[in-house]
Amino acid sequence: QYLERIECEYDQKISIDFYKEGDPLKPAVTGFLVFVSTPDPIGNKYYLGPAPLQYMARQIATANGPTGYNRDYLFSMEKALASISHEDDSIIDLANEVRKVLNRTKDTKITGANASLKSHAHYVFYYDLVSSPCL
Repeated sequence: QYLERIECEYDQKISIDFYKEGDPLKPAVTGFLVFVSTPDPIGNKYYLGPAPLQYMARQIATANGPTGYNRDYLFSMEKALASISHEDDSIIDLANEVRKVLNRTKDTKITGANASLKSHAHYVFYYDLVSSPCL
């Protein structure tokens, strides 16, 4: 139930098998639960769609959900990837752009269309960066 709550804005939930590299015939884990975002505007009301980095950064900087701010999730993922020597340039660029948004607005309240969203843009192995705004 906790996972259902924090992944509340994903519009699809599927079960997949997870395979290790080098062993494509025997799944390491079966029934792996994955939450998926689609561009369906009805099922996924916070979907930003293909957007410039600055738009994604603004949405992430201002979004929050049941477990906190999306920016904190992004920064934690950036740090976790660095800790296992698996830096991802797209995540680093996005995190740096979010920092720019936060620095520009640190002395003022963030306003605009995305400011009131109770949402999170999640990264789920599909790099569907802003499709599922609830964390």
